Amino acid sequence: MPETIAAIDIGTNSLHMVVARVTGSGRFEIVTRHKEMVRLGEGPGDMKQLTVDAMNRGVDALTRCRRIAESFDAQLVAVATSAVREAQNRDEFIRRAREEAGVVVDVISGHEEARLIHLGVLQALPVFDSVILLCDIGGGSTELLYGLGQEILAARSLKLGAIRLTRRFFGDPEVHPASVVACRRFVRDQVTPFVVETRSIRADSMVGSSGTIETLVAMTRGKGTDSQRTLNAEVLSRDDVGVCIEALVAAGDHATITKLPGVDESRADILLAGALILHEVMLLAGTEFLTFSESALREGVLLDALHRHAGVDHRKLSDLRRHSVLHLVELCEEDPDHAFQVAWLAQRLLEGLEHCLDLGPDAGELLEAAALLSNVGLFISHSRHHQHSYYVIRNSEHMSGFSDREIEIIAQVARYHRKSAPSERHEVFRSLSPEDRSLVRGLASLLRIAVGLDRSHGGVVRTVAAGVDGDGLITITIAGEGHDVDLSLELYSGAERRGLLEDVTGRAVSVVTADGAST
Repeated sequence: MPETIAAIDIGTNSLHMVVARVTGSGRFEIVTRHKEMVRLGEGPGDMKQLTVDAMNRGVDALTRCRRIAESFDAQLVAVATSAVREAQNRDEFIRRAREEAGVVVDVISGHEEARLIHLGVLQALPVFDSVILLCDIGGGSTELLYGLGQEILAARSLKLGAIRLTRRFFGDPEVHPASVVACRRFVRDQVTPFVVETRSIRADSMVGSSGTIETLVAMTRGKGTDSQRTLNAEVLSRDDVGVCIEALVAAGDHATITKLPGVDESRADILLAGALILHEVMLLAGTEFLTFSESALREGVLLDALHRHAGVDHRKLSDLRRHSVLHLVELCEEDPDHAFQVAWLAQRLLEGLEHCLDLGPDAGELLEAAALLSNVGLFISHSRHHQHSYYVIRNSEHMSGFSDREIEIIAQVARYHRKSAPSERHEVFRSLSPEDRSLVRGLASLLRIAVGLDRSHGGVVRTVAAGVDGDGLITITIAGEGHDVDLSLELYSGAERRGLLEDVTGRAVSVVTADGAST
């Protein structure tokens, strides 16, 4: 368990970092915060490209964050949201962040972003035992979520961000009333489907997070966000938001908006778009009041990292991640007993061979998820079901608790559980970093053999051990329950699938039974 953890939220508009000291109660105390406006989402088009200037600002800000984290000897976790998530050149930014700033960035899905924001909010407000509607307005997207405790009842990430809509409707420095009407209509069109789908859920309260909502609270109070220690738990009414919108429209241009009481100068040009998003959400949801949460994504990332370190056996999925994987198994897997047997076999193989594979501390967790989900593609078709499994895992909204990178690795390991081996001829594999390509190859080599060791889908292999002998030979020994169990099919199938493991380790592999039988 690290004594200090730093979490970075790389948003479309700004970059936030919070550094916290881990307490004995399994919680944390904030040591310091750091914020920079980097505007990663600037530039032409609908956030499909990160400009060089934006990447430069982002990398420079990450460098400063790393230095601050190092000054506290803090373990650093960084996640990126909409602007990086949608950019076609995001790999370049992630590479530069790693090589130039020394920060490993995980890109998270919109659904995962909503979950982590919800987790952060639960630390700031006493709403754990009630149903809440959460609204977080970022620069590139808006996350809406209904939650009860840590359970997510419904969540949606919408491409409605303050920067995105400002660029679309308010590109002119002067505010035109017709643009306000057009923006409202667009927001209503995007939000309505989620409201219709969740009409059976009755929220006890609404919670809002993000800089946009904080600034609207400050405007309502007539004071800047720095004029009091915290705005956490302040209540904002729908009428308050309407009054703020009227003031922003009446101001007429960005320069005048900056002079309004409570307005953050760095947010003045995008505030109207953000306010319109919030007002339409409150109108459509029928919500009169909202409580502001100072904690959001970065605090959720912090707590999630803390939970992963607090006594978690990295060989097994954490409760949240396991729950999401099992839900997908329940939805798509035709033979769950086979999936669990394969996952168990794969874990035993990793236990015996991890010293010669050197796949990292999270390898067991990723391998278990890939093994459980390797056959979910059968839900679509038996033909090429390994490729369908990749698609299902990669595009599912049920993979809560995993970063975008982790989901990609799980999906690729599942994809390569049969047929062709991982190859740079395949674009998705080629797009991985060299380290992740090695990880996929190593995990897939174990999963292939594990699948073979349950070829009959009968769970007849009851023990399995793997190790390296004095001559450098890898021996995998299997046994059934009793002496009369027929293991011939499993023995043959396991041996047939050993080729990738031999390529990965550079060692010969032998599959034998406990009584010495082999193929």
